[in-house]
Amino acid sequence: MGMWNEVVSMFLNTLTPKFYVALTGTSSLISGLILIFEWWYFRKYGTSFIEQVSVSHLRPLLGGVDNSSPTNSNSSNGDADSNRQSVSECKVWRNPLNLFRGAEYNRYTWVTGREPLTYYDMNLSAQDHQTFFTCDSDHLRPADAIMQKAWRERNPQARISAAHESLELEDCATASILLAEEEATTIVEAEKLFKQALKTGEGCYRRSQQLQHHGAQYEAQHRRDTNVLVYIKRRLAMCSRKLGRTREAVKMLRDLMKEFPLLSMFNIHENLLESLLELQNYADVQAVLAKYDDISLPKSATICYTAALLKARAVSDKFSPEAASRRGLSTAEMNAVEAIHRAVEFNPHVPKYLLEMKSLILPPEHILKRGDSEAIAYAFFHLQHWKRVEGALNLLHCTWEGTFRMIPYPLEKGHLFYPYPICTETADRELLPSKRRSGFNCVCVFHEVSVYPKKELPFFILFTAGLCSFTAMLALLTHQFPELMGVFAKAFLSTLFAPLNFIMEKVESILPSSLWHQLTRI
Repeated sequence: MGMWNEVVSMFLNTLTPKFYVALTGTSSLISGLILIFEWWYFRKYGTSFIEQVSVSHLRPLLGGVDNSSPTNSNSSNGDADSNRQSVSECKVWRNPLNLFRGAEYNRYTWVTGREPLTYYDMNLSAQDHQTFFTCDSDHLRPADAIMQKAWRERNPQARISAAHESLELEDCATASILLAEEEATTIVEAEKLFKQALKTGEGCYRRSQQLQHHGAQYEAQHRRDTNVLVYIKRRLAMCSRKLGRTREAVKMLRDLMKEFPLLSMFNIHENLLESLLELQNYADVQAVLAKYDDISLPKSATICYTAALLKARAVSDKFSPEAASRRGLSTAEMNAVEAIHRAVEFNPHVPKYLLEMKSLILPPEHILKRGDSEAIAYAFFHLQHWKRVEGALNLLHCTWEGTFRMIPYPLEKGHLFYPYPICTETADRELLPSKRRSGFNCVCVFHEVSVYPKKELPFFILFTAGLCSFTAMLALLTHQFPELMGVFAKAFLSTLFAPLNFIMEKVESILPSSLWHQLTRI
């Protein structure tokens, strides 16, 4: 054997078992640290740090991106269009059925010690109040000027004090609204304050209606008075619904929709649908759906799942998965299943709440369409309606997971709707109280945000986990059996270097011995 083999043999013979223990232990430690960092980064940002660095920095260096080709230009335009669509779908909406902050949210806090609303959610509500309940001419009336400042207050007690101060000067509809929402501890008290606000609000609305064409200032004032009046009447209808006067609530909501047919952005029809379902007036529910479940109108979980409930109601009482597998689905059953698949594609988070596979929390004041927040808001009010229809939940349980076999994966395109937006998780984590702190400063899970599609562990996390486990096992075996593992290590290294030894022998046989001697000296 040549000189190279002698060098390799001398090197292997000088290695002691302690060296192998140190080598494998250090490798296990380093791979363990990489694993911990990768897992933390994945949990926080939803992607692998190593993969992100590879795609962002190494791929351009290796020539993986060609911006000059027209194909890439077209694809980038398509990506921009899809991104714009995702942004529009990730718009946060006011929850049509949001609870009363004083009579419901605060009572929950008093009983459980948990805060059901996040700061982000309450901040959005403050922005809504300033948009709907204020205008540029508020400074002309002292009461409205006080309320303009009150809506910007972060401290609830400061807002309530300002509302009382405003009412001492004169009757103010927005002041009564604030007290009904935040100070009233029962729905009965809130209803009384809303009736007081209605009397004042109707007077302001009639006066501004006569002056709305006299200038931009009067037009803005009329728009504000319209928003105030619609808000009051809607909340009064919700009070009637919560106090058991459902027929009265339905009449109030119908009258409100007739009086203000253009204010569809308030989604008053969702309040009407819920009240009609409570009355089990399914014919009227179908009539409302026929008007609002239109291709030109924005969808919601309430629209899609209510349509599915009506289709399921026709067949659910006699549905049997065993019988259906033998004879196949009838036309009515196929329509019901397709309606369920359509609803699940729109919002895949809802079924787990309806089937009570996931616990409910109080719905937030704002929701993200197709997100977990919308699913909670829908299930919180509509679970009872699904339970009331015999067999509906059983049909949902048997069929909802079949939706995902029809949706392309990855979600580059949808089946009946646009591709599921990737921004819902981030927005839902801001809207929903995912964590809370206890008295001992430990973080306890309050609500685990539902994520769709489920994130698969990146390759590098699995790779580093396997590498860490393998090197840790080698370190343990080397420490316990140093002589035996030393023999195995030398045999492994000898096998590893065998091809190199073969190449070096061939080089020795080809090159002159004098030249090879000079190279080895160098």
